[in-house]
Amino acid sequence: MITALDHVQLAAPPGTEDALRAYYTGVLGMTEVPKPPVLAARGGCWFQAGTAQLHLGAEEGFTPSRKAHPALRVTGIHAYAQRLTERGAPVTWDHDLPGHHRFYSRDPAGNRIEFLEPHTPGTP
Repeated sequence: MITALDHVQLAAPPGTEDALRAYYTGVLGMTEVPKPPVLAARGGCWFQAGTAQLHLGAEEGFTPSRKAHPALRVTGIHAYAQRLTERGAPVTWDHDLPGHHRFYSRDPAGNRIEFLEPHTPGTP
């Protein structure tokens, strides 16, 4: 029986680890998780915030997906979007999910990431 989601794997071009670290730790505020040595030799990097883990693997010939993406729940979504904007990350708001505030951003490799927060009753 499935009990939880362990992590989401995204890909990125080889050699982009420093840019990914700057985005996931410096912009998003995640913490880098050390990869086991045998996996670290393959490139890429792993990040975590709370129980959410994103693994970025190096992939030759990488092309980012236009649609596929992880969705991360956040608190204080408007302040969080401002944080991303102030750090140079793109923010595109989407108002099509009832009961939620949400926006999308893209990491330095072009991976699409959704950020969402349920509406608090009585708030716009």
